[in-house]
Amino acid sequence: MDGLIMAAQMILALSIIVGIHEFGHLLTAKLFGMRVEKYFIGFPPKIWSFNYKGTEYGLGSIPLGGFVKISGIIDESMDTSHINKEPESWEFRSKPAWQRLVVMLGGIIFNVITGLIIFTMITFNNGETYLSKDEINKNGILALELGLEAGFKTGDKILLINDKEWERDAELFDPNLFFDDNSTFTVLRDNQEFKITIPDNFINKMNSREAMSSFIKARTPFSIDSVYSNALKAGLTKGDKIIKVDETFIIDLYELKTILEENKSSIIQVTINRNNNLIDKVVEISNDATIGIKVLPEPLTFSQRKFNFNESVIIGTQKAFGTVFLNIRAFGKMFSGDIDPSKNLSGPIGIAQIFGSEWDWGNFWRIVGVLSMVLAFMNLLPIPALDGGHATFILYEMISGKKPTEKFLEYSTRFGVIILLGLMSYVILNDIYKLFI
Repeated sequence: MDGLIMAAQMILALSIIVGIHEFGHLLTAKLFGMRVEKYFIGFPPKIWSFNYKGTEYGLGSIPLGGFVKISGIIDESMDTSHINKEPESWEFRSKPAWQRLVVMLGGIIFNVITGLIIFTMITFNNGETYLSKDEINKNGILALELGLEAGFKTGDKILLINDKEWERDAELFDPNLFFDDNSTFTVLRDNQEFKITIPDNFINKMNSREAMSSFIKARTPFSIDSVYSNALKAGLTKGDKIIKVDETFIIDLYELKTILEENKSSIIQVTINRNNNLIDKVVEISNDATIGIKVLPEPLTFSQRKFNFNESVIIGTQKAFGTVFLNIRAFGKMFSGDIDPSKNLSGPIGIAQIFGSEWDWGNFWRIVGVLSMVLAFMNLLPIPALDGGHATFILYEMISGKKPTEKFLEYSTRFGVIILLGLMSYVILNDIYKLFI
């Protein structure tokens, strides 16, 4: 069932953003009097279609994209039937270069507008909910697996990021920190300041939701909600707070679990706070690393800020284009060899996993906004068969005054399709490989 929910969200998201992208091409083409033969969401074979004003609108059975067919253009459909004929007035190739450029960029523009609208509305409706610096540093951070590897220790209080003040928890997970070389965190540890430098290429490890959740988090105090088994025998009661195990002070349940796991089938001394009185108890740990307690975490205090519409537009725009700039940096790092593509590129399976196994509309629309901006960026790449490749050839024509021949466009598009098919095969096989490692 989890897989079905993830797949359904991915299919709906791709249908929305690809449908909008192709509609951008359709609308601009019709605006300039070009004939649009087909507009489909999904790839053939066809499930259903209808005709309206000379255009066939329909749904394909492979829900991983879509397409629009404009007369007189050599695209990924590789329809070259028009090459040896005189251009017709309603064909793409007969129109002025600037109109053809607008049509080629129409899908990208519509995706950008979609991303801006989504991020703006999410910001306006939800505002911002975050853990403040003071709330996190009240008890310090919990260093998890990747946090320990980066140099953090549980209990650290983060003072500065790259020698600058910080305000909210999201800044601790800013991907740019892991793209940059020599990013630093200044922490207070045992009343002394230390500077932690993030290891080079750490982005290769911070490349998924699971990885982010194994970095650092705010320590969450807890109290005992009920006792049984060994804890009951030891005299622990509801409301007790375990503050020390042997000589190790703890705050978060994770710290207690780690100690219990390391001391299975042995005896420990715990210090509890009961009504502000400190009491020592001796407890036996079972062979399954439990002592017989259920706990109640103390809720952290989240801060919230609301934004008016104008502020939401500014912040939404920053978030939307931040996604694009992040992708540009990622591609640069991949080409330089600093980022491992096998760990950072995802195909349909990886995209589906991003949505998660619960249908959360807020999370769904946030991811749709991200994917819309990513699709715009990817299509702008100057690869033949992509919008960016077509736009590059048109710009060359506008600057040089020389139009590329139809044969050149045909063979370059074939080359571009081969590249795209190879890339698609790679990311799909890579998705499958990551499922089994």
